[in-house]
Amino acid sequence: MERALWEARARVLADLASDALDRPDVVSRLDEAMRHRRWWVEQWPRGAEFVAGLLAQDVQDAVLDSDGRWPACPLCVSGAPGAHAPHPLEVRPELGPDPHWVCPEKGVTVAAVGRLGRSPRQG
Repeated sequence: MERALWEARARVLADLASDALDRPDVVSRLDEAMRHRRWWVEQWPRGAEFVAGLLAQDVQDAVLDSDGRWPACPLCVSGAPGAHAPHPLEVRPELGPDPHWVCPEKGVTVAAVGRLGRSPRQG
């Protein structure tokens, strides 16, 4: 359980860093969300494989007031052909293993949670 929590934290922190949001105030919100999810996993140990996606969603909510909608969808950049209004990526599945960031407008997977901003060669 602890390993799943720390791995999930590392994945979300990597995504925050890809947008230069790995500031102390945001990392504190990540750590608060992790404390909450620790309790959640203690209540439902089989949910440990879902914690990365849930933690990513928790941090999305936590940074909304201070930093806006995060992470911004890189596929729907303003001015691009067929672009939609600026919007954040969503975690899918909402509750499941192997969470990914997905453009909700196009239904396209952008990256696995923990892999934002990495080219396919960076893995």
